[in-house]
Amino acid sequence: MGLYEEPFRLIKTGENTVEVRLNDEKRRKIKIGDTIEFIKVPEENEVLKIEVLELRNYDTFKELYEDIPFKDFGCEGWTMEEMLEATYKIYSPEQEKQWVH
Repeated sequence: MGLYEEPFRLIKTGENTVEVRLNDEKRRKIKIGDTIEFIKVPEENEVLKIEVLELRNYDTFKELYEDIPFKDFGCEGWTMEEMLEATYKIYSPEQEKQWVH
């Protein structure tokens, strides 16, 4: 799975311990204990292998952010509005609705 430089760095340093993805067909295949390979994009010159320790499903990104502390995403001090705005730059509200678990 591709990650841009800042999210990649946050996972690498341990500041981000939670990865947010749509629950699409590809992600529905992921199981606890699987290893995910994150590739830093666009360079594709660095890889992290991370074990899946837990899976959680939410109906909306807002529900997710209400449940998990922002610091677990490497975003301590952010507001709910900032978290959602950043997420909607990656995933559209339409995609969010399409892939409700």
